[in-house]
Order: sequence, then structure tokens, then C-alpha cells
Amino acid sequence: MIYIRTAKKDDAPALEALYTELEKDAVFYQPEHFVLSKAGERTRQMEGLWNSDTQRMFVAEDDGELIGFAHVLFCKAKSISCLKAQDNIYLQDLLVTERYRDQGTGTMLLNAAKQYGREMGADFFRTQVFPMNKDGLRFYERNGFAQKMITIECQL
Repeated sequence: MIYIRTAKKDDAPALEALYTELEKDAVFYQPEHFVLSKAGERTRQMEGLWNSDTQRMFVAEDDGELIGFAHVLFCKAKSISCLKAQDNIYLQDLLVTERYRDQGTGTMLLNAAKQYGREMGADFFRTQVFPMNKDGLRFYERNGFAQKMITIECQL
């Protein structure tokens, strides 16, 4: 049975493997911006997460195996005169390993993240998705997300 919990430091090796799967997707969608991390690099980057007051890592577990994760950050409102003072949570990363997709696991992870946002007093939930990732776009739309802005860029 799949359940969601907050990640622990002991989860780092399994999370490292899951991040490799996520990074392969990122390299596929935007090789001009993404590369695969060196072995152990993600584990080192996660060190700041374990005792953070503004980040959470939720994991999906099935019979002792980590099968997915959601990394969210709490972001205080920017002090800009034309912006409403609204705090948000930002979904940095989300992955459900391929064989567990389309079974509700991603939605369970998002629901845990949404609950964290409510507990933190956030006003909204934000993330980004590659525009050519049609499955990802459908997933987020099914979970209440709507396009609010479009990011554009050019090479320099």
C-alpha cells in the first residue's frame, strides 16, 4: 500500500536514484539547460533540507521502497509595491517513478504539499512544467493548477 510521509535523512540514497530519473527527463526536454548531476551531488545538496523551516520533501513509499517525491519551498511575499502580499509554496521537483504513474501517487504527493502550504499560511501553490510535457501539463491541470504566466527566453 502506498503512503506519503516526510522524507528523512536516511532516504537520501533512494532520493538520489529518483533524482537521476527526474534529471533524465529534464535533459530530454531541455538539454540546453540541464545535465545529469554527478554521483552523490544531490545527496550533498539535500543536506540543507533536513532541518529547514521553509522546505519540505515528501516521499511516496510502497512496501519500504521509495517510489516518488515532492520537494516544496515556502516563499514569503516579495516586498514590491504593485504585488499583493501573498506567500506561496513552490513545487521545486516532483517525480513518481515510471511504473507507479497513473495510480494516484502524484496526486497524493501534491495533496501533502498543499496541506503543508495551508499549514504555512500560503495563499497559493506554484510550479513550472516543460511546455512539451503534455502528460505533466494534464496532471497539473487535473490537480487544480492553471496557466498564469508564460516564461520566455532567448539565448545571449
